[in-house]
Amino acid sequence: MTLNDAALHVFLIADNAADAEVVEAALTQERSMPCRVERAPSLAAALNRLGKVSFDVILLDLGLTDGKGLGSFESVRAAAPNALMLILCSGDDELRTQQVLACGADDHLDKGRLDPYWLPRTLHYLIERKAIRLALTLSEARFRAMSDASPLGIFVSGIDGECIYTNAAYHQISGLNLEQTLGTNWSMAIHPDDRQQVLQQWRTAALGGAPFKSEARFLRADGSVVWTRLHAASMHDGRELRGHVQTVEDISARKTAEDALFEERERALVTLNSIGDAVLSTDLTGNVSYLNPAAEAITGWLQAEAIGRPLTEVFRIIDGATGEVAPNPAQRAIEENRTVGLAADTALLRRDGRELAIEDSAAPIHNRNGRVTGAVIVFRDVSESRSMVLKMAHMAQHDVLTGLPNRALLNDRLARSIGLAQRHGKRVGLMFLDLDHFKRINDSLGHAAGDELLQLVAERLMLCVRSTDTICRLGGDEFVILLGELEAGHDAALIAEKLIDAFVEPCLIADRELHVSMSIGISIYPDDGDDIDAVMRNADTAMYQAKASGRNNFQFFTPASPMLQTSSAP
Repeated sequence: MTLNDAALHVFLIADNAADAEVVEAALTQERSMPCRVERAPSLAAALNRLGKVSFDVILLDLGLTDGKGLGSFESVRAAAPNALMLILCSGDDELRTQQVLACGADDHLDKGRLDPYWLPRTLHYLIERKAIRLALTLSEARFRAMSDASPLGIFVSGIDGECIYTNAAYHQISGLNLEQTLGTNWSMAIHPDDRQQVLQQWRTAALGGAPFKSEARFLRADGSVVWTRLHAASMHDGRELRGHVQTVEDISARKTAEDALFEERERALVTLNSIGDAVLSTDLTGNVSYLNPAAEAITGWLQAEAIGRPLTEVFRIIDGATGEVAPNPAQRAIEENRTVGLAADTALLRRDGRELAIEDSAAPIHNRNGRVTGAVIVFRDVSESRSMVLKMAHMAQHDVLTGLPNRALLNDRLARSIGLAQRHGKRVGLMFLDLDHFKRINDSLGHAAGDELLQLVAERLMLCVRSTDTICRLGGDEFVILLGELEAGHDAALIAEKLIDAFVEPCLIADRELHVSMSIGISIYPDDGDDIDAVMRNADTAMYQAKASGRNNFQFFTPASPMLQTSSAP
């Protein structure tokens, strides 16, 4: 059900003939939203009709003589659970109206506003709001499908450290389901014997501003233990911390392999050749003495070519951030006679010059007398897991289709821009942009073409603003542009003209030239509002004024038309 369907099937349940005539007249006069209206003069007649026919929208009068307010609503809702419900009420019905809204009614309208202005606009608003809710549900479903397809366990926590999401791989690793993880702290799944050490590593990483990584055992409810590798990245809105994304990898097989290195050599070689982790060993002088197949694949060196060469030639590692040569872990393990690990963000330079993100640990090799005879390095390519952490953090703040900031990031930047404007005596501009007749393009060329157009629109918008400005996609064909540190409000008009001019040239979509225009509403802080909600609301109002003024133009918010400010016309 959309605003451009052939006809909206409306069911009016009202026993007042005068009210019914007003409703039918208001809806039949609305050209942008054709309606087919049926009426039932009583609750009994309505329930009988609903048993035979389905409707898009139901208008229910709470004052039916054979109904009892909330009881009438519950009966109609049970008979038509998928229809939008608009309650018609009188000024003295406030208590009953609030009860019905709390039980699931979509909206209400005072009978004093049953006119060709308010009634169609209220229906417009209900239908668009339902479409937005459906789009949000689909977006969340896509996100969950992507994360559940990951082989890595994912644990997302809020700023208080409590869980707000876990994926299927995490459930498999931890033995917990989603309901058992929500609201818990991420450390609760860690074995009690490992928990304090891991928490100390977490605090140390947080204080030093370093990435968190650790290895620890998970203790399942059935008593079984799983060795895991933990990584975490912060989620920020600008500089403000919003929570953390943690990946959990089952490394039980690798731990078993590491233990096997200290057992009899022949059995160790068989084991090492069969595992997925790369293993490389050196002699006491630092020359390579062994590579397993995984190490050959990661380094690009065959074992026959690598044996006898210096470790620094086969295993070239650098700091991934600075590009500087990283310390040799095997040499450290030999000199300190203990297991050591690589620094965070270490990268391996393959033989062919490609760079891979890796993690490793190095341990000294002892002979039967306990003397160090060399070192063994166990490492693996973690490019995918690091990329996943960064991607998840990015997706939480950006629109999937266009890559533009989403509403959450916009709100954060708008709040910071207002704070700067207050301190520096500047102004902040907010533009609401809506493509004109975008629905026709979707209907005629398909959603794929519509998506391609939205991406092209995003690219053109970015060419029209400063690098310090923010372009956000709210959803559908709605965009918002935040203009920070304006000297005067009329500066926004120059940018608005530039935006409109940018679409004089047609857009080539699906081998067709599309002439696209937009309606732009502008509000200025502090002239048009002293807080985020007011500025955004007034920009939205101004955009609808631009629509009403013929589209393909921009309008500044003017408080002179209160009816327009509350309008939700498309």
